[in-house]
Amino acid sequence: MTNEVAKGAGTGAAAPRPVDPAALKPRPPKSKTPALTEVAESEGAVTRRAFVWHGTAGFITVLLICFMRFFFPRALFEPKTRFTIGYPSDYGFGVDTKWQQKYRIWVCRNASGLFVIYARCTHLGCTPDWKPAENKFKCPCHGSGFDADGMNYEGPAPKPMLRCHLEVDATGQVVVDVLKLYDYEGATGFKTRGPASAGPLLAV
Repeated sequence: MTNEVAKGAGTGAAAPRPVDPAALKPRPPKSKTPALTEVAESEGAVTRRAFVWHGTAGFITVLLICFMRFFFPRALFEPKTRFTIGYPSDYGFGVDTKWQQKYRIWVCRNASGLFVIYARCTHLGCTPDWKPAENKFKCPCHGSGFDADGMNYEGPAPKPMLRCHLEVDATGQVVVDVLKLYDYEGATGFKTRGPASAGPLLAV
């Protein structure tokens, strides 16, 4: 036996090491799902890409809208300057304010006939208010006062309010033209006083 040990020592062969039992246990298979850091980086890249695409699409859309805007005219739609207000028989004696908001006029009737006052103060252009209890027009801006015929009698207004041109069409309705206004001319009145088929006063 001593010879065998000596023989083995002479050949230089090492004795085998004992095997660890834990190394013989089967290892679980590696998961095929990516790591959390890889998922986060991937989602971040998608979010940035979507942001860039959305921003680019929005910018192009705004440019397209601005470009198309040049093909549409910038028109201001204002009230008509020539219009009908119905028949003379629709208005009784006194001041009718139903057209003030739409056309800025008052339809008035007295013993002389039918006339239309343009609702603009002759001081600074404000719109006076009709005061039925006081039977006068009162400007809310600087206190100018006008009677039922539009004649100034108090406040800073230098002259009476203007009257609109009137005429009767083929159907018998009253046509008002607010581009043709009549100014008060002192002793001669509003250019044509008395019965007329067209002018600042209609005999009805």
